[in-house]
Amino acid sequence: MVIKKVEKILGRVYPTDVTEAGAERWMVHGLCRTMDPDIFFPSDGVGVDKARKICHNCPVRESCLEYALANHIDHGVWGGSSERERRRILRARRLAKIGAASN
Repeated sequence: MVIKKVEKILGRVYPTDVTEAGAERWMVHGLCRTMDPDIFFPSDGVGVDKARKICHNCPVRESCLEYALANHIDHGVWGGSSERERRRILRARRLAKIGAASN
């Protein structure tokens, strides 16, 4: 279910059975895989907290977050992080990279 929502947002189509050879093979192990996608695309802070609670115990939380960061996904909760939190993470990484390059 969530993958269908991701396909709509990213404009990509993933096979129903993502294979181990696929770049997004972690998706089949996500706790969100069989849940209503609207949980992870909330319209308020209460919804974000509900999604975070699910993500907290997810075995692929880090992969999910890194996927969202690498693909600049602006919508939804990914890896337990909101859109705002992901923007902060990306900004911090950019600043760290600039700081390291200037040393």
